[in-house]
Amino acid sequence: MDELNDQIAQRLKKLDLIRGLGMNPFGGRFEAMDRAGELIARYGTATKESLEQNPVSATVAGRIVALRRFGKAAFASLQDGVDVLQVYLKKDVLGDQGHALAELLDIGDVIGVSGPLFRTKTNELTIEVKQLTLLCKSLRPLPEKWHGLTDVETRYRQRYVDLIANPDVKRIFFTRSTIVQAIRAFLVGKGFLEVETPMMQPIPGGATARPFVTHHNALNTDLYLRVAPELYLKRLIVGGLPRVFEINRNFRNEGISTIHNPEFTMLEFYMAYADYTDLIPLTEELIVELIEAVHGKGTQTIPYRLHPNDTQPTTLSFARPWKRLTYRDAVADRLGATPQQITDPAYVLAQATKHRCELKGGESYWRLVTLLFEQVVEPTLMQPTFITDFPVETSPLAKRKETDPDLTDRFELYIATREIANAFSELNDPQDQRQRFEAQMAERAKGDLEAQPLDEDFLRALEHGMPPTAGEGIGIDRLVMLLTNQASIRDVILFPQLRPEK
Repeated sequence: MDELNDQIAQRLKKLDLIRGLGMNPFGGRFEAMDRAGELIARYGTATKESLEQNPVSATVAGRIVALRRFGKAAFASLQDGVDVLQVYLKKDVLGDQGHALAELLDIGDVIGVSGPLFRTKTNELTIEVKQLTLLCKSLRPLPEKWHGLTDVETRYRQRYVDLIANPDVKRIFFTRSTIVQAIRAFLVGKGFLEVETPMMQPIPGGATARPFVTHHNALNTDLYLRVAPELYLKRLIVGGLPRVFEINRNFRNEGISTIHNPEFTMLEFYMAYADYTDLIPLTEELIVELIEAVHGKGTQTIPYRLHPNDTQPTTLSFARPWKRLTYRDAVADRLGATPQQITDPAYVLAQATKHRCELKGGESYWRLVTLLFEQVVEPTLMQPTFITDFPVETSPLAKRKETDPDLTDRFELYIATREIANAFSELNDPQDQRQRFEAQMAERAKGDLEAQPLDEDFLRALEHGMPPTAGEGIGIDRLVMLLTNQASIRDVILFPQLRPEK
């Protein structure tokens, strides 16, 4: 800590010296005419002779990430976005005042430079700086061993340092932006309208999750950060907007892990006059298009590390069509059960006990099947797999199957053992929906804080009539994890939620 304080004190002294030169250490506008990456792409193969015969002037701004002084000259590495370009600072080129400023520079300072491109004796493309401008003096040095920073606590808590130290981290978030833009383009191309719905809601609905609560002083009422936008988007279907989508922030007051963050991004879209079977090929088409946007046209396989310490990634294949299994058949397959056994409540209870599912006593048949699915099926679903025909008991907003009223027209897409998408034919029978809400409220009365509350206004909307509709939610964060080969959700969220700093 004393060493850090000494370094900060030295930089503060340099701050005064810079001001003594008549310069502002926290400068203003600088017109960077060039980007480091573009210069490298254009002149990376240019020879020393061609640069001498056809001089190229460049003006670049960035952060100093390396500084090597010798005599009256210095080489600095300038970071501009994800790219780094070397610059050469020499006294007889900069002049006395420019050289005096160069002598006061530190790693971390932000500068602007102008000058011709040339190649050094080691053949590195470099700017010979004729004009040096200090844009921001860095008063705090980067952490020790910051280059290639690996300490996860520092990386997540001080993301700004992580972005400076690790260009690959920057690339992840550039890729995330590419993915979100591609999703928008895909859905708009299919005739969907992008909309916005409330993030603060009087009744939290649309998902089985525990909400965050806040209080609105002027209205003197409690409000909830949304757990999902579903019920509002379906109100829009009732209102006559036949295809809508929202890329939204959701908030769930739940645990934190490598695949869960309390604040996360979801895509939800709804399509009138369709059912869940229409969404299966649409989902395949969307995700394959995103894979190609990130990995190149025609890509059908990508590597993925399920855990941070995995040394050998799994190859995921997205060749269509993807595997499909019903919910109950998936459990039966893993247990080696016959069709008769898997429908026997006593057998299912015995298997749930054998596989050490968390039992409280009195679980229904479908609750036991759900516990078994989570315990024995989910960890095996590596390749893209659609699990269909979920029970009504766990699907309060989905339409019942006409062939089996205990089941719903619903699927979840699993990739690399994780739920990526959840979709169903939307329940548009207001009487059935009321009964489902009442069943959820009964569970809530028993202490289930994640059960969905009854929403009278949503029921009123359904009573006006909602056309047959298919709806889907896709977790953007988990999708980005897949497409960038990241094992932790914290690596694809710029500012993940962390415990308070001690």
